[in-house]
Amino acid sequence: MKKIIATLLASMVACAAVFAQSDMTPLAVVKHNKSETITLKQLKTRVAFVQKQYGMDSFPVEQKQTLLENMINEKLLCQAAAKDGVAISDSQVDNAFLATFSQQVGRQLTEAEVENIIKETSGKTLDEYIKEMSGMSLSDYKAYLKSQLLIQNYVSQKKQEEIRAVAATDEEIRNAYEMNKSSFRWDEMMKLFLVMVPKGSNDMAAKALCEDMRNQYIKDSKKSTAFVNAPENGKSYQAGELLIAKTSQQAQALRWSEDKLRELFSRKEAYISESTETTSDFQFYVVLKKYDAKLLSLSDVVQPETTVTVYDYIKGNLSQQKQMQYFTTAAQDLAKELNTDANVDRKKKGDALTKLLNW
Repeated sequence: MKKIIATLLASMVACAAVFAQSDMTPLAVVKHNKSETITLKQLKTRVAFVQKQYGMDSFPVEQKQTLLENMINEKLLCQAAAKDGVAISDSQVDNAFLATFSQQVGRQLTEAEVENIIKETSGKTLDEYIKEMSGMSLSDYKAYLKSQLLIQNYVSQKKQEEIRAVAATDEEIRNAYEMNKSSFRWDEMMKLFLVMVPKGSNDMAAKALCEDMRNQYIKDSKKSTAFVNAPENGKSYQAGELLIAKTSQQAQALRWSEDKLRELFSRKEAYISESTETTSDFQFYVVLKKYDAKLLSLSDVVQPETTVTVYDYIKGNLSQQKQMQYFTTAAQDLAKELNTDANVDRKKKGDALTKLLNW
């Protein structure tokens, strides 16, 4: 019996070793500036990433081959960037990584804060969460992000003048407006001056501060500038102007009921609310200006009290789309120039590669 168990264990170890060896099989070596190997495991990780991003259940061999070529081109461009002295710091990678989380919360977050948020909302570590969402570990995802930033900087530098020259035409702008005219509109909106005092550990002190600030404003509306510029703003209270729309989404963002929002929009300009209590703070607001709902023409500004017109907005977006398309083509052209036998040693080709990718 012991001999049988030992034999089974040996077979299992051997199978595991073969599997590991298979995953570490080199598919290509990129050597434009240094020698970097792309393994089967790395390709599998990238396939998992793409499947997660696009919700794909299957991934044919042909697409895996295309993805392998993309990975080769990425390494060629990264090596060319390094050769030209283009570099991306770890802090730039961290900022790019945290940007999405920060946008959702509305303020700049640290990685530790993101880790805590993920832990509280999902019970997972940040690494587990990123793995679940992207198919990559946190370190692999950051490495991927770094390569994309490096390529972006490199191609932008190499093709700077050409990219800047790409812009939407007047005809394209007007056609885009005509096809999306109904989406260019203002909801009924209102500009407020809003003061919020967090309760913290002392409800009474927060209430007293909110009422004191309200009384100061009633005596002198110019106090709003002092409130905004004071070093306490953002610490002991939050004060500033706010443009809000009469929508359910806006009510949720403000943590107000829809009834309260409707009541707000019934107020006239210069109305000063009472100091009211929410679950987390005390607050009061002042109605500074009201805006009626309307459809926008090309010459109208996109948002009240700004200078960007609908025409400018469409031009900016269309130009950015065209620049991104040009950027992609430029990156492909630069990679094609680098993708030579001297710079890339393909370890697996033809049927051998097809067989290896058939998982």
